[in-house]
Amino acid sequence: MATPLAARFRAELKAVHEALLAIPPELADTPWRKGGWTRKQIVGHLLDSAANNRQRFVRAAIDGSFTGPDYAQAAWVEAHGYAGQSWPTLLRWWETEHEILAAAVDHIAEERMESCCIVGQNAPVTLQFLVEDYCMHQRWHLAQLAGT
Repeated sequence: MATPLAARFRAELKAVHEALLAIPPELADTPWRKGGWTRKQIVGHLLDSAANNRQRFVRAAIDGSFTGPDYAQAAWVEAHGYAGQSWPTLLRWWETEHEILAAAVDHIAEERMESCCIVGQNAPVTLQFLVEDYCMHQRWHLAQLAGT
């Protein structure tokens, strides 16, 4: 059975997904600010973030801790060529990647939420912090995508 945190995680992702679907496709190739990533590249970054965090979440849940690298965001976005993908494709990928991520969070035992996680050179945090912070990260980028 999913924990209350897993239920909140799913609800947050659902709200973000609905907001993504409301963004006009005409804005997809428009940078969110002068010199910034396009909205396509931001969604791509969110895909990379989901992939990296899935590793963190699952390893901490299985092993009781996680220590691993941060990632080179700009290089990942460039390597995947998100700017060249269609907006509907990116939104489908976002939905699929986040269904997988939510399923992983659903299966984290509550006692594993206190697992120590070290990402890159950052200070240690709990797995619960990483899960909650992930939602805040999505919302922060959603504000960029919406142009607010």
